[in-house]
Amino acid sequence: MKEEILKLWPELNWIKDELLREKTAKTWELALEKSVLTIDDLNKIPFTLLAGPDLKVTFMDHKRSVVHIAKDAGEKINAMYHGELPVNMDVLIAGAILCDVGKLLEYELDENGNSKQGVYGKYLRHPFSGVSIAEQCGVPADVCHIIATHAGEGNLVKRTTEAYIVHHADFMTFEPFKDRLKV
Repeated sequence: MKEEILKLWPELNWIKDELLREKTAKTWELALEKSVLTIDDLNKIPFTLLAGPDLKVTFMDHKRSVVHIAKDAGEKINAMYHGELPVNMDVLIAGAILCDVGKLLEYELDENGNSKQGVYGKYLRHPFSGVSIAEQCGVPADVCHIIATHAGEGNLVKRTTEAYIVHHADFMTFEPFKDRLKV
């Protein structure tokens, strides 16, 4: 499975800390083992359950864009803020890769292969299930914090700089769709 995960997430190679890279990959492996979704499904289903099947932006298109945007933002902050707002790039990238891993437990496929919210997803949103899966794989607390706070639930706690970056990268690539999706 590891080769499949590296193919799905070439951005894992951006994480310099080998142990963190392994734990991040293992989290995706475990989520896929627990999910009804396959890697192929992730490259086909729309990135949000709020969309119909004709949305061209796939789950993985959105996920990978969030990681790339977060990485670029973190690098700019590190380069331009004179060390006053340091961004831990490994934590940032791992958190961006993992922020939606819990969605693999939220989604189900209907008889036509379209994604829909499953029973599990009605009770536990992906920030909660994502942290649970990540903790099972030994992902450190600073990365789990990003998973837990990247969505609206994070508005109730103080976010780290890395968590703010992932939150905004995620929302800036979702919010503009709201009118189109009638959310």
